[in-house]
Amino acid sequence: MSVRPWRDIARRPSRQIMVGNVAVGGDAPVTVQTMTNTITADAKATIDQIRRCEEAGADIIRVSCPDEASTAALKQIVRAARVPIVADIHFHYKRALEAADAGAACLRINPGNIGSDDRVREVVNAAKANGCAIRIGVNAGSLERDLLEKYGEPCPEALVESALDHIRLLEDHDFREYKVAVKASDVFLAVAAYQQLAEAVDCPLHLGITEAGGLRGGTVKSAIGIGSLLWFGIGDTIRVSLSAEPEEEVRVGFEILKGLGIRNRGVRVVSCPSCARQGFDVIRTVQTLEERLQHIRTPMSLSVLGCVVNGPGEARETDIGITGGGNGKHMVFLSGVTDHHVRDEDMVEHIVRLVEAKAAEIEADRAAAEAAGPIGVAAE
Repeated sequence: MSVRPWRDIARRPSRQIMVGNVAVGGDAPVTVQTMTNTITADAKATIDQIRRCEEAGADIIRVSCPDEASTAALKQIVRAARVPIVADIHFHYKRALEAADAGAACLRINPGNIGSDDRVREVVNAAKANGCAIRIGVNAGSLERDLLEKYGEPCPEALVESALDHIRLLEDHDFREYKVAVKASDVFLAVAAYQQLAEAVDCPLHLGITEAGGLRGGTVKSAIGIGSLLWFGIGDTIRVSLSAEPEEEVRVGFEILKGLGIRNRGVRVVSCPSCARQGFDVIRTVQTLEERLQHIRTPMSLSVLGCVVNGPGEARETDIGITGGGNGKHMVFLSGVTDHHVRDEDMVEHIVRLVEAKAAEIEADRAAAEAAGPIGVAAE
């Protein structure tokens, strides 16, 4: 137990699988995924979008493969990507075979939707031969007809039964390198289904609230659903589904993990909502700093508060802090201690330089520690 037990999360034990070179489940970090929205057959556009997602921090990226042109482009896409690529397959088992041969690290496919047992066997054999994992993706919007007739509507029991049916098809062919999702756009339905599934299986779970909405509404729904499950210790990889650019999904995903203290990447900003006491424009300053500091991957904390009521107290808990003062002159804290002052006109550039310098210092210390012994300190 830690010195702050109210922060402890007891993670659900699960088997670990590999998606390319990324471990999912077990004691591996919770990974962040997204999905491209380009036409996959347009390899250049897809690779360009993948690159933006990689820069945002995506660990795994999924691309849709609805036709032969998509799987034909997949080989070039996989070669260009720096992270594992998941091929999203629906119904057409031959697309799965082609994607596995093209180098996909994982196939997103529901075995029960691709036809006969012989077809399932072919897909499993292709996955085994190419070192592919499989992600079973159950969705409340596309449940099997017999389950809808049995339960009357999508419900947690129906989603879990569908998942178990698909799992059985894979295990009947001696395949266990799989992870499972039971997604719904209804937060309550999704959370209840994942809770039930977590008790029924030992495989890694892929979390998501599907069709969550736009950037603002979808972020809120995803934070409630995914965040609740992670707080319960459930979940090994996450995808925030937004009607927004996929790199935004990655950023929101990391913010959810950072908010729970599960994984730290980049600058964690602590800031006040601002009021009449503010010594500078807090809202605009935070917006600018978040944009300017997106390139920082080193975990660190920055407090930006408009006045001295809570500013010094918050600054004592962060790596770098700024607290608004009078006459356009503001206090800068380094490692919790008042260090110097900065004026309005220099503030943003000054803070950016301090953060970059602190990140470089942290990375240098980490490199020295790794060089000194066999056990290094992980960045995330």
